[in-house]
Amino acid sequence: MNLAKVLQKTFTNMDIISAISSTLLIILLGFILRKKGIFDGKFGKMMTKVVLSVSLPALAFNSFMVPIDEKTLQHGINVLIFGIIIYIVLILVTPLLYLNYSDRDKRTVLSVLTTFGSTTFFGIPIVSAIYGPKGTMYASIFNIGYRIFLYSYAYIVMSGLKMDKKNVKQMFLNPVVLATFLGLILWIIQPYMPKIGGIDPTTKAAVNVAFYRIDVTAPWLFKPLTYLASLSSPLAWLAIGSTLGEISIKDAARNKTSWYYTFMKTVIVPLITFVLLFVLKITNIMPVDLVALATMIIMMATPTAAVVSSYAIGFDREAVMTSNASFLSTLGAVIMIPIWIVIISIVGSAGIF
Repeated sequence: MNLAKVLQKTFTNMDIISAISSTLLIILLGFILRKKGIFDGKFGKMMTKVVLSVSLPALAFNSFMVPIDEKTLQHGINVLIFGIIIYIVLILVTPLLYLNYSDRDKRTVLSVLTTFGSTTFFGIPIVSAIYGPKGTMYASIFNIGYRIFLYSYAYIVMSGLKMDKKNVKQMFLNPVVLATFLGLILWIIQPYMPKIGGIDPTTKAAVNVAFYRIDVTAPWLFKPLTYLASLSSPLAWLAIGSTLGEISIKDAARNKTSWYYTFMKTVIVPLITFVLLFVLKITNIMPVDLVALATMIIMMATPTAAVVSSYAIGFDREAVMTSNASFLSTLGAVIMIPIWIVIISIVGSAGIF
């Protein structure tokens, strides 16, 4: 393995460099516009609602409007299984990362904050920008396990209450979840469905596809969804930048616990994910391709999940610390996710995955 060539190939890949620069520059633009008062305090919340209720569901559904093959299906199943396993592992491991804190409540909150990141709002737009529909599909499948534990385990631990009907409803009737399950089911069953002839928009070749493959059979419907899906990344990044512009960096930076948490969330958690995936790959227990690997590591390097922050604030569980941790982990993710992308690219170029 020629390390110099691998590094050169990675740092001259314009797709990767362009995606990283787009993410950083648009987040910076949102930050500047908020600081200048062009974006008001409601902008970030409003854009978040648009992205979560419209753009991401369209993105998730469209990602499944592709042909199915045995290899991708197997990797998708492995992603689904690993997406459940990794949260069980983190639920068990993350409390050990904070044993040096004597305050039991703080340990619990930090453990939950470390386990659950902003995979939907922060992770999927980045994955989509770099790895396209295949990455988006893997990210949507991976998020199934995330949603299950976020609205059950995280809620129960943070509230001290039993699971309620409201959270069950949130778990299954969330627009992104509905779009994901619908798309996943349609993607899996397409070999058994009635076929219609059409022109593949990518290859321009004549193909026979399942009647509901709207990318081929109803481009007039697929195109509006594509436009809505394409809004997810820039709107999410502007909202992230705007949100960062509302918080005092000085106040957040004084909190040593938040710095330690940020390191755990954006460095250690993705590292644990990488090690587990590497072991499963070399043992051939649950192999995944490079896009799946990259998708899951990026998802696990995301900052504090907004839902968990809401739990902490709503149930008065270390609310100030959570706000500071959310801010610093967002900054940390902006720095570390590009680094993880480069590391993954080097791993791929070296033929390790």
